[in-house]
Amino acid sequence: MPKIAICDDEQPIREYLKSLTEKCIPDSQVRLFGSGEALLRDQTSFDVILLDVSLRGEDGNQTLNGMETARKIRETSNVMIIFVTAFKEYVFEGYDVGAFHYLLKPVDEHKFAEVMQRAMWQLEREKEEMSLLIKADGSYMEVLAKNILYAENEARKIVLHTKNMPESSYTFYEKMEVLEKRLGEGFFRSHRGFLVNLREVYKYDATTIQMKNGDKVYLAKQKYNDFVTAYMKYLRSAG
Repeated sequence: MPKIAICDDEQPIREYLKSLTEKCIPDSQVRLFGSGEALLRDQTSFDVILLDVSLRGEDGNQTLNGMETARKIRETSNVMIIFVTAFKEYVFEGYDVGAFHYLLKPVDEHKFAEVMQRAMWQLEREKEEMSLLIKADGSYMEVLAKNILYAENEARKIVLHTKNMPESSYTFYEKMEVLEKRLGEGFFRSHRGFLVNLREVYKYDATTIQMKNGDKVYLAKQKYNDFVTAYMKYLRSAG
């Protein structure tokens, strides 16, 4: 379920872009913002931000414009940014902040759908290639997310259980909450001590998840319904 932010100081344009987004990506979660400051205050980890270049405050006062907002976003995030602008001269400046694309106002519905489809394809590709850089046994190594079976808390460390790697597990220092955010939507926190890769789930019951390698991990009672929802959603997207 892609999380998409739309930031434009004109409400009709926000609503129009929202309707286009929901039409071409029906399962998306869309949040609307009227200023760069409001967007920056939000703690949501968005997949895509549609950002008006010529932002002003909702009351008409000058605030951070879209380019300034994008630069602040880039200080902490590599989120995909798509600029929306009425001025072609901003296009090249947009690439300076790593913009994925730009859309010219008035936004054409077919062009919008084309750009968003490309964005969704890129997101899926990035998820396939997403990796972690960890330090285990004194050495740094890259672990592809798709090679992670599950993560387990063990005495203030994380044990990463893997496949297609020289070792079946790697131990390193990290907080489970941080790892959960780094790995994102394809993983589920089944218990305070476990984080599972949904694509590696073989079967489950009310208290246990069995992974495809045969390992079993705890499924907390209060997490059961959320797990089933997340797993069914994964199966639909994978199928």
